[in-house]
Amino acid sequence: MEGTAASPLAAARPLVDTFQRRITYLRLSVTDRCDLRCSYCMPEKMKFLPRAEVLSLEELHRLSLAFIARGVRRIRLTGGEPLVRSDMIDLVRALGREVGYGLDELTLTTNGTRLADHADALAAAGIVRVNVSLDTRDPALFEQLTRRNQLSQVLDGIAAAQAAGLKVKLNTVALKGLNEGELPDLIAWAHGQGHDVTLIETMPLGEVDGDRIDHYLPLGEVKARLDARWTLSPSNHRTGGPARYFDVAETGGRLGLITPLSNNFCEGCNRLRVTATGQLYPCLGGGEQVDLRAALRSADPEFRLEAALDEAMRIKPEKHHFRIDTRGAAPAQPRHMSMTGG
Repeated sequence: MEGTAASPLAAARPLVDTFQRRITYLRLSVTDRCDLRCSYCMPEKMKFLPRAEVLSLEELHRLSLAFIARGVRRIRLTGGEPLVRSDMIDLVRALGREVGYGLDELTLTTNGTRLADHADALAAAGIVRVNVSLDTRDPALFEQLTRRNQLSQVLDGIAAAQAAGLKVKLNTVALKGLNEGELPDLIAWAHGQGHDVTLIETMPLGEVDGDRIDHYLPLGEVKARLDARWTLSPSNHRTGGPARYFDVAETGGRLGLITPLSNNFCEGCNRLRVTATGQLYPCLGGGEQVDLRAALRSADPEFRLEAALDEAMRIKPEKHHFRIDTRGAAPAQPRHMSMTGG
């Protein structure tokens, strides 16, 4: 895989949907597999895809170049857990060579369990920032939520990433009756370590064991409690995603809020998601999709990819329709977040 292949195509037609939103951000899943089993994300006995259905490293690279050529400036590599894929670092190296040649930033989302082993290689390959999922620092609650006893590995991974020079942001799903009482201390600890934190409302994607309504916590309630404790000021900071940021005077850190249920943010959507099997989803909460794998493997992949991206712009909906207000309700989409790409 050669680098800077996208740079001559930087003037190609930008990706603009029918609502005149320009798409500049791709979340690319490299695997649906994960070594944790977070209770709000998937059932304990999760069935993953056969490896034969997953795109090859070369196909993931070719797709990325096609998106860069159409104006995507940020790529976030996701999963599942991307670091369970053995050739992941090779893809990072290939895409890292595109930074400065059409691509502004290459980032990674991880659960942190394998980050200690890969932090130095990620930094050397071009990653500058990682998002690490961490819902609690309590070992018993971590094991309850993830069904795995791996908190120490995650904390070691966060420390290793920081030591490697990577900027770390923690992603925390706010869960009623579980970690809600710990959130202020978790935020204070993260800020003390120099990490930003983003709180996220749980999303109704895929069947899980239990009912998400039992632990749905609107972030408006969380912010009201934090406002009573600290001074939160709106920040102009942006990372390309949907979070709204606040500066916390007392901790000196930054807090993000992602509110897909309580405060729809779709009017400014600049994102597309591609699964590890090459299915493009224009909306996280929608069923619309375009098969990029078929385009890649066709007799005329360049033409078919261009047409598929144009089709994605045509079908991208105005907004999602997430709801968690009825017990026993079916999820908004049957696919799990690990399939779609976090």
